[in-house]
Amino acid sequence: MKTTEGLEAILADPAGAVIGCDFDGTLAPIVPDPEAARIHPDGPKALARLGELVGSLVVITGRPAATAVEYGSLAEVPGLVVLGHYGLERWEAGELSTPPPHPGLVTVRAELPTLVAGIAGVRIEDKGRAVAVHTRQAASPQAALNELAGLIAELAAETGLAVEPGKLVLELRPPGTDKGVALKDFLTERAARSVLFAGDDLGDIAAFEAVRTCGLPGVTVFSGSAELSVEADIVVDGPAGVVELLGSIGDAIASR
Repeated sequence: MKTTEGLEAILADPAGAVIGCDFDGTLAPIVPDPEAARIHPDGPKALARLGELVGSLVVITGRPAATAVEYGSLAEVPGLVVLGHYGLERWEAGELSTPPPHPGLVTVRAELPTLVAGIAGVRIEDKGRAVAVHTRQAASPQAALNELAGLIAELAAETGLAVEPGKLVLELRPPGTDKGVALKDFLTERAARSVLFAGDDLGDIAAFEAVRTCGLPGVTVFSGSAELSVEADIVVDGPAGVVELLGSIGDAIASR
């Protein structure tokens, strides 16, 4: 395990630590069909153990919070909070709190199918409070994404929504929050004294920046892939590497 000032702070004072993770690509492998995504098999056990050892455990995801709980088998993880839709939704202790949907989503649902109709393999994922367009199953995924980017940006401007880019995905979501805002607010709420956040995609860069600027000892963990290079304190090999790291942190805390 790589030693950093932030990691040492977590190990020395686990009760003051917030451990945060993205879901897709970080706890769960990326798959062609987003509805088929499931957490790494060792993930629930590693998280459950950490939930007993650290002050706070949070998953911050673009998915609906309840979906992440289901796909991650997270309902029994002690003390876990899941912030869905980039922090707009909150799941905690079996209770879900959620705002009303953005009114612009009505127009998006009506117009988006026509925009993508001419590109085979493009998939629309309706998340309830956001809508995502996936090109991973297109014949030329990056070319399809590039072709759609301008059209989706125009639709976002028309409806007052924001575009969140990711790995072969463009998501239309309500503006005003991101994973960085969600993480900073959570750190304040929990009076955190140290923080670790693990992520894998463009949407996680804001959370990495929050770790660096929050004034606490912190650690950023990149769940590496060939599709994106992100500066981070620790780089691991996908969800298996994230789960292994979380297990190592649990071992180190338990041994002190």
